[in-house]
Amino acid sequence: QVQLVESGGGLVQPGGSLRLSCAASGSGISIYHMGWYRQIPGKQRELVARITAAGSITYADSVKGRFTISRDNAKNMVYLQMNSLNPEDTAVYYCKATLTPRDYWGRGTLVTVSS
Repeated sequence: QVQLVESGGGLVQPGGSLRLSCAASGSGISIYHMGWYRQIPGKQRELVARITAAGSITYADSVKGRFTISRDNAKNMVYLQMNSLNPEDTAVYYCKATLTPRDYWGRGTLVTVSS
């Protein structure tokens, strides 16, 4: 079983950048599909970016060209580099690990984009 802890959230001005980190423990992540999701209060959690165990990457249309997901299996880490942030990116960002059929979630980190 894997445990996930997100970090790197905070307050940033529109146009700014943040890098989120997801630290995994309890199991090596090399065989897991990893993803970043976000949730605004009152709305459903949505996929931001996903990277499979084989390294295949998917992005939500809303973040393509601005966000980059990466993983370092040796360090048991997953990252989300977020550039050109706008207020619509404000949300709690969650890291997810999937080893079918199970999903594991972190507790989230808040990103606020505001001037």
